[in-house]
Amino acid sequence: MLKFMVTSPAQSQPALSQIPKDPQALQRLRHTTAHILAMAVQTLFPETKVTIGPTTDNGFYYDFDRKQPFTPEDLSKIEAEMRRIIQANLPVICEVVEREQIRDEIAQLGEPYKLEILNSIPEGETITRYFIGSPDAGKLSDDPINSEPSLIEPVTLPPSKYWWDLCAGPHLNFTGEINPDALALESVAGAYWRGDEKKPMLQRIYGTAWETPEQLQAYLEQKAAAKLRDHRQIGQELKLFSIQEDAGGGLVFWHPRGAAIRYVIEDYWRKAHLNSGYELLYTPHLANLDLWKTSGHFDFYKENMFDSMDVEQQAYQIKPMNCPFHVLTYKHELHSYRELPLRWAELGTVYRYERSGVLHGLMRVRGFTQDDAHIFCLPDQIADEILGVLNLTEQILSDFGFKNYEVNLSTRPPKSVGTDQVWDLATAALIEALDAKGWDYVTDEGGGAFYGPKIDIKIEDAIGRLWQCSTIQVDFNLPERFDMQYVAADGTRQRPIMIHRAIFGSLERFFGILIENYAGDFPLWLAPIQVRILPVSNDQTEYAKSVADSLKKAGFRVEIDCSSERLGKQIRNAELEKIPVVIVVGKKEVAEQSLSVRTRKQGDVGMLTMPDLQSRLQLAVEEKVTI
Repeated sequence: MLKFMVTSPAQSQPALSQIPKDPQALQRLRHTTAHILAMAVQTLFPETKVTIGPTTDNGFYYDFDRKQPFTPEDLSKIEAEMRRIIQANLPVICEVVEREQIRDEIAQLGEPYKLEILNSIPEGETITRYFIGSPDAGKLSDDPINSEPSLIEPVTLPPSKYWWDLCAGPHLNFTGEINPDALALESVAGAYWRGDEKKPMLQRIYGTAWETPEQLQAYLEQKAAAKLRDHRQIGQELKLFSIQEDAGGGLVFWHPRGAAIRYVIEDYWRKAHLNSGYELLYTPHLANLDLWKTSGHFDFYKENMFDSMDVEQQAYQIKPMNCPFHVLTYKHELHSYRELPLRWAELGTVYRYERSGVLHGLMRVRGFTQDDAHIFCLPDQIADEILGVLNLTEQILSDFGFKNYEVNLSTRPPKSVGTDQVWDLATAALIEALDAKGWDYVTDEGGGAFYGPKIDIKIEDAIGRLWQCSTIQVDFNLPERFDMQYVAADGTRQRPIMIHRAIFGSLERFFGILIENYAGDFPLWLAPIQVRILPVSNDQTEYAKSVADSLKKAGFRVEIDCSSERLGKQIRNAELEKIPVVIVVGKKEVAEQSLSVRTRKQGDVGMLTMPDLQSRLQLAVEEKVTI
């Protein structure tokens, strides 16, 4: 799938690792490399059972069932064996097979996971397997360094040098199409089979593969930079949040400094929406289970919902979505076409069951707050409303420092609800809005939700990574399920168009992205503590308090360091805590009623008066920059 970037001229270009020439070719390369990994593992450790090996955003993985844990030394051996397979330039051959024939072969191999995969393929669906190697392919050189793939003698391979797996593809034609210097095995982790903790624990080997060694190097450098920006580590160091296991995994505790940032984000979000014609809603955290049956979530989303609870012999469900609550709010009264569009927004906290193995800091949690909004409009209003969402999305993401986006338009999938007419109308409206916005985008044919087409926006962070945040979805399903209506101009009852949209996605995840984007060094408007005042001695404490009071009244977040540490240590602590502005007050500052100011960006800026400092701080807040 080709990807285009909406790029601000002021921003640096994306990292090389994020813009391969042909992402589809890169996927084939990685998929083939995953198979080569599995072949190498079973060549070196024949007792190992294989399961699945999909591609990922940056590489691939394969899950294995093996009693002994893989060691770092094992990974080195496996990687060397992979290079031998690549250098042998073996063919990768697809074969269509009959179900019973392949079942017998799998039984002879003693591969229970392959058998389970086979049984999961629906009757009537074509079954394919991919071979690496064939009787005429050639043989693996015993010397992985000096072998020459293009000059391999064709001989019959011993059985141990063949390998195949059930797979739908696609793959490369020859292993030699992979550059052996552009791949690396990265780590081993535990993973339950099919993600079910009731099933066997497997060993997952992660790897990465690229078209060129330069792309691999760019990725590894980006990965090293990302490790330094890990929001979990920075969040702990800056005392922003914690995940309290005593309260249950996947639940976020916002500490005072993190909560201060959240307040700023929420306050900004509300004002931006009110200024864009939205009205705010607050809805409950749970409702009768029948609501979720009507919405369809109970049928299609049950595995991600927590168990219901009994309330006076009725089943109540904690909400995994806000949408049905907004629908009920709409249905509370009959609306006229003159009232539409209605734009309703809510910072609504939802709860979803995620297995413990996939929980990850703020990025994957069980309770989170969506910046949800729903627009109820007429069919001929869709394009204008989508354009309005795109404009608001650009404004908000830009103010938080994100200028580069990847935009995808996803169209009708094979299984969907709604008529051809309404799908064509909605899809055309999305395209019209994107064209009016002037954004490049890629069309994902058939990638829409079953209930309507959608636009997804990924943001690029400071080190070139892409994060899925914003989404805009047209919904034909819920208006039908809830029998939503409005009175049309001719007096008939018609169904409104419902548009779902979120800009942050969730506050928790977006906050994690912000932490990693800025490496905790937030611009002044977001910094939890904007100014720290350091009195040189107790004699200057009262003056420090008066300065703090003046800055607080002006709307700034200020604290005084009253510790007994030496001044140099206090300044160092402020640097480690990434405090944007530090004010030192000693005898001279008190006598002159001035301030000695240091900032993270400029260092020592010298003596300033209070009005001068306040004006500089206010300008930095308004421009949303690092001072």
